[in-house]
Amino acid sequence: MNLLKNQKFPIPGSGISFALLAFCGFPVSDAIMKSMAAGEWPASALVALRFSIGTIGLGVLLWKLEGFAGFRVKRPILHAARGLMMALAAVSFISAIFVMPLADAVAISFMAPIITALLSSIFLKEKMRPITWIVTFFAFGGVLIMLRPNVAEFGWAAVLPLVAATSMSILMIFNRMVSNQRSVTAAQFYGTFWTSIFLIVIAIVGHNLFPPMAIAGALSWKMLLLCTIVAILNTGCHFLLYMATMRSTAAAIAPIMYVQLIISSLISIYLFGDPLDPIAVVGGVMIVLSGMVLWNSERKMAPSIHA
Repeated sequence: MNLLKNQKFPIPGSGISFALLAFCGFPVSDAIMKSMAAGEWPASALVALRFSIGTIGLGVLLWKLEGFAGFRVKRPILHAARGLMMALAAVSFISAIFVMPLADAVAISFMAPIITALLSSIFLKEKMRPITWIVTFFAFGGVLIMLRPNVAEFGWAAVLPLVAATSMSILMIFNRMVSNQRSVTAAQFYGTFWTSIFLIVIAIVGHNLFPPMAIAGALSWKMLLLCTIVAILNTGCHFLLYMATMRSTAAAIAPIMYVQLIISSLISIYLFGDPLDPIAVVGGVMIVLSGMVLWNSERKMAPSIHA
């Protein structure tokens, strides 16, 4: 039984409002992580700690809602694969915002829906319409434009947001395979649990084998507090998105995600002082337009698909 779905939430508000709050919260979380770039720990260790805190919180919530039965899982290998992809996405994206402008990293990560459509046609045998091919090539053109100045300045580390977007796309494929299993809370817990395991392994291996990933010492209380805030903020934003889907359609919520790019750009420019590259802006606009065209096309196709 999906206990969370059947739970009566007394929180007022529309789906659009919840989605707007969520997509405003994500860039704030990213900004906090970016502010920790000069801290005591490398990105891999900080991300491992952030997900571990989130896993503990979700575990407590799952136990409160479903008891010990909520921790029983089917197809554990598939959930482990979800965790691996989420771990790769998290490490890649956080490492990217440590070395490049936040707005650029977020813009490139918006390739995820388009890559998902491409992978769905390959692995799920979903028919890929001509318009999808067109926006895919157009969006990849935007990525190449955005990578041009960043690769020149930051090296191949600038490709990390694309790695994150690809990992997230594969994660979306896996999520669809387990979408009918148990509750949303349980699915989130399984994913974050395995993500934490893989991130801890990555942090330990990196600490012992790669000097840039070495952990200098114990984490300060300030950094621990910031990691906890990020964990709570991200979990809260994902909860708001779930609340949004309960009150509105995915088609209505999808365009709001681009608010995240606007806020990330403002934070990048005014908080971190990142320069605004006009050519990179063109690439970002190409990616956003591609996503909007893909969303609009799928929205129009929805009635005929379910007819």
